[in-house]
Amino acid sequence: MKTSSHVDALEKALTEVPMLDVHTHLCGARLAARGLHDILLYHMIVSDLYAAGCPSGARLTQFPHWPTKAEAHRRILEALPYLRYIQNTSGWWGVRTILRDLYDWNDPITAGNWRRLDDLIRERADDGSWARSTLKRANIRRTCAEYCRRGKGEGDDVLQYSLEWGMFMRSQWGEFDTAVYDLERTWGRPPEAPVAIGGSQRPPPDRVIRTLDDVHTAIQHYVDSIPYKEVISTATGLSTDIDYRLPDNREMAAALKRRAKAGRAERDIYAAYIGEAFLAALEKRADEILFQFSLGAEPLPFETASRISQKTLAQLADIVSRHPKLRFQCFVSSRHANQTLCTMCRELPNFSLAGFWWHNFFPGAIRHVMTERLDMVPVNKQAGFFSDAYVVEWSYAKAFIVRKQMAAVLAEKVEQGQYAFAEAITVAREILFESPQTLAGMTPIAGQAKGR
Repeated sequence: MKTSSHVDALEKALTEVPMLDVHTHLCGARLAARGLHDILLYHMIVSDLYAAGCPSGARLTQFPHWPTKAEAHRRILEALPYLRYIQNTSGWWGVRTILRDLYDWNDPITAGNWRRLDDLIRERADDGSWARSTLKRANIRRTCAEYCRRGKGEGDDVLQYSLEWGMFMRSQWGEFDTAVYDLERTWGRPPEAPVAIGGSQRPPPDRVIRTLDDVHTAIQHYVDSIPYKEVISTATGLSTDIDYRLPDNREMAAALKRRAKAGRAERDIYAAYIGEAFLAALEKRADEILFQFSLGAEPLPFETASRISQKTLAQLADIVSRHPKLRFQCFVSSRHANQTLCTMCRELPNFSLAGFWWHNFFPGAIRHVMTERLDMVPVNKQAGFFSDAYVVEWSYAKAFIVRKQMAAVLAEKVEQGQYAFAEAITVAREILFESPQTLAGMTPIAGQAKGR
């Protein structure tokens, strides 16, 4: 049997392999797209459009607010002239897959028909059974979403949750005290939405951090406020621009006094000190939560670029080894860093890798990363999929794309005799379904069968 036949057979077989989606931004009360904008202007497509010359590079209004119909329609109209330039991209492949498979729409999107398509999508927006059937159709047995999007628990039957709240080791464009602000805005408050990527006008916090005692009191409040029985993981980020050497108390106290004139040196001290203190406190609850974090997407004015230094990777190994009781799982956005991270997985028992994130979510990068991990890392140290989706339609499209790439990767390994066909399916099931349970504590939906 030639490789093309293996690919066809594996594509068919992989549709029967269930997935667990370890990271999304789905909203329990609004699982499906609210209109064409939620499909056409998903932030990865906004970047495609912006690169093609569309004037707007910013995301639409973000949670906890929602775009108005007027805003959504204005942005769609703005994007229409640029759609012709992005139809070569894999992002557009996702758009086309959604519209074809889920909405039976095969026509080009034009100035004359987009409102009809928008109305068609809006008709299903509040149909919870349709949204759940979309997840079933993708054979996604459960997905993990931001805890702040849980609402009243309307999606608890299909969702588990990750706490995406404070981002103490993430850089923001043009800011130098992000770590301190992000800690003080959470101090004394219950979990809520994180600060948006790219920053924004910062509302004054309820309390201001001025001293080391304030820092440690705020960190303890944060750790104590985590709803451990309702979340399975964190969702945060580590920036490559930060030097994660360990500042001492004297350095941190002095840096706090310079906050009004903070620069890069102070930024590094704040983030490294607060980050280490947070991990030390969280490690005391290590059996209750997975520390999930992103790496390799660095801020630009609207979104990010894939960028990571070898120094960051070395310091990450130090961080993971300093906290052996705490489980770390990385979403990496840098293709070239994957090989280094795989070697770390082999030598750090509490470190694992997950999926394909942001600037790695392109077919060529997916195949490269997947091949490298399958060759280097045991299946129980890697979770094979997360969609980073904001609506179930994008969960569906990304599951479709990942299965396609997995079939190609596994077919090559079958062809060269590395796996037997049955072993390839077993490997797929391990990383897509079994490992997310053992690594992240995900639980499949009881009794759910795949539907078409």
